[in-house]
Amino acid sequence: MPTAKPSAVLFDLDGTLLDTAPDLLKALNDILAQEDLDPVNEVAFRPTVSDGSKAMLELGFGDELKSRDFESLKTRFLSLYETLGCKHSVLFDGIDLLISGLIANEINVAIVTNKPTFLTLPIVKSITTLSRIPVVICGDTLARAKPYPDQLLHACDQLNVNPSACWYIGDAERDVQAAKAAGMKSIVAMWGYVPSTKVAQTWNADQYATNPSDIFHNM
Repeated sequence: MPTAKPSAVLFDLDGTLLDTAPDLLKALNDILAQEDLDPVNEVAFRPTVSDGSKAMLELGFGDELKSRDFESLKTRFLSLYETLGCKHSVLFDGIDLLISGLIANEINVAIVTNKPTFLTLPIVKSITTLSRIPVVICGDTLARAKPYPDQLLHACDQLNVNPSACWYIGDAERDVQAAKAAGMKSIVAMWGYVPSTKVAQTWNADQYATNPSDIFHNM
């Protein structure tokens, strides 16, 4: 059953708007090759993307990561990824239509991601659809990031909207936690890097969207 039209729809970036897994996987496998370690395959890699660099490096290095200088590896990993930018990354099918439709219907749009600013803004600016989004809140914009609600509430301040009239769409448990803490409707992007439907259901989100068009079906 349709619900009231939201004042704003806020989006996670990786695994929700943009499929960044190919570039992140390339960066990880480049480091693994430098360390004479076996590469990671994409099927195993994709579910780790929304959990951040630590999860991705843990997948690649396994128990060996405990004996390594994690911060040094993380810096190398992000540096390699930065050089790739969005060379192989693409918008998920239907995202362009969703963003265009929201804007056409005068619904505010923002990006709220845990990705750091130096990686986020160049990507957002290079993709026409994303460059139309006026508010971008990154992982280092504030002192605390998701699962805390601070970033989502800050986006609402920037858009001058009430959090209770907003929806937040993401593909990780921390996205649901942040939305609930902010008093927003939580929607899981099942097209993203969700580990499995069974796991996602344990997050108790308000809605599980199979594809971007499902978002409009609830307005």
